[in-house]
Amino acid sequence: MFVDTEDMALGVQRLVDQYGTLPLNPAYVLVGNKPSDLPAAYFRDQETDRMVTYGDLVIESARWAEFLRERGVEPGDRVASYVPKGRALLGLALGIWRLGAVYLPLFTAFGPDAVSYRVDHSAAKLVIATEALAPKLPAVLAGRTVTVEQVMQKEGSLGMDDWVLREPDDPMILMYTSGTTGHPKGVPMPTRVLSTIEAYMRWALDVRPEDRYWNLADPGWAYGLAFALIGPWLIGKANYWLEQPFDPKTAIDWIDHWGITHFAAAPTVYRAIRAQGLALPPTLRALSSAGEPLNPSVSAWAQETVGVPILDHYGQTEAGMPINNHRFLALRRRVKPGSMGQAMPGIRAVIVDDDGNELSPGQEGHLAIDVQHSPLFSFRGYYHNEAATQERFVGQGRYYLTGDEARLDDEGDFFFVSRSDDVILTAGYRVGPFDIESVLTMHPAVAECAVVGVPDSLRGQAIKAFVVLRKGYEPTQALESDLQDLVRDRLAKTEYPRQVAFVEALPKTPSGKVQRFVLREMAMGGESQSS
Repeated sequence: MFVDTEDMALGVQRLVDQYGTLPLNPAYVLVGNKPSDLPAAYFRDQETDRMVTYGDLVIESARWAEFLRERGVEPGDRVASYVPKGRALLGLALGIWRLGAVYLPLFTAFGPDAVSYRVDHSAAKLVIATEALAPKLPAVLAGRTVTVEQVMQKEGSLGMDDWVLREPDDPMILMYTSGTTGHPKGVPMPTRVLSTIEAYMRWALDVRPEDRYWNLADPGWAYGLAFALIGPWLIGKANYWLEQPFDPKTAIDWIDHWGITHFAAAPTVYRAIRAQGLALPPTLRALSSAGEPLNPSVSAWAQETVGVPILDHYGQTEAGMPINNHRFLALRRRVKPGSMGQAMPGIRAVIVDDDGNELSPGQEGHLAIDVQHSPLFSFRGYYHNEAATQERFVGQGRYYLTGDEARLDDEGDFFFVSRSDDVILTAGYRVGPFDIESVLTMHPAVAECAVVGVPDSLRGQAIKAFVVLRKGYEPTQALESDLQDLVRDRLAKTEYPRQVAFVEALPKTPSGKVQRFVLREMAMGGESQSS
């Protein structure tokens, strides 16, 4: 289909001018400039529907901003949120941005080790938690922790009435992402990232004025924060918040209850719905997925059952959503099975070799972003981690390496091949092996271990741990459960190894480096024994 590239170039420039040229306040852009009686969020508590307006959120953001300022938070300070999705989270995030501070999301399934590292590395001034979650926080954070309930009980004025302006390159979010080695890396997201978020909402998703759009992703991660919370507000839509763990039947009921027309979720969600034999409601006109490769058979299932295919999108914390099967009419193309789609306007995606040289269509290589020719790409480096930053940029800084291997065909469609590193994509989450291995070796029975991702029909990949035991310990079901519980409790429910294999030794190079590819081959070939 013909694409009017001149019109799209004007659209890109409009977004760059709107979010990347003058100081702005993110909270004002999201809720302060909207009609006060316009619905901004819908909730459902048991059988009771609740609605929050943009005017309500303006008031709540003012109260939160005043509270944070009283506690010494200043523009640029990091404030960590250990708050589940719900109304309190909305007011808190907006209050942080209204004050000009930086929002640091903490996934509520994180255990104390995962929380401690992010809070300490970011030098967060405060941690906001609910009374239910606060006991999970490490004791050393007690002096910096405030509960949501304390703020809600605070009496007094409505709060500060100004909106602190921030420059386009000032961070509004600090999000941590997993890597192959070492601790999670901090990704600063500047205020100009709003341009990329709006572009995705309008061009990739094509959310229309009449749509009821629900993104199931958790706001503790980049996709949920950007496109379930921020994105709808940017274009004047309402968020829909299901305040309970994912369950396929509940999700279908939720879509049916609200008459959702546009649904976005990880491929794992669609696979789970299909596995339970549930039908997608007929109100749906658009289905989108992101977070891990989409199985073509899952999209075909949606087409057969509800007459709508699931369109796959590619993104990551650092790069936003640079490649998509766009739904916007001027960009719409025939969807090729297995394709991630095409580069979004304002982004130039390429395939390069190890030296940063662009490869021709059909050749497999490193998926990269041409920074010099991508006005909607805002990532410039990791927070206080120059070594990791240098690893990501090649060609004298021109190309950002995504960490994925891919190929490009002669019509501009990208196809995912594999991860360049050992990051595990499980149920839409990117999990690095380092933290899991560090926790496992805390157990007195573990001499050493290595973690890899293995194919899983539901989650895409499952986490598998290969464990070498110390003398005096025997592989038992009880020990396996202990190791799983240790990771689940100290890191996150999404990061515990669903499979544990006890082995005599780990395969290593002569220099002592663990050969994870050999472990993956062992897992596929059944050469190891799991208790």
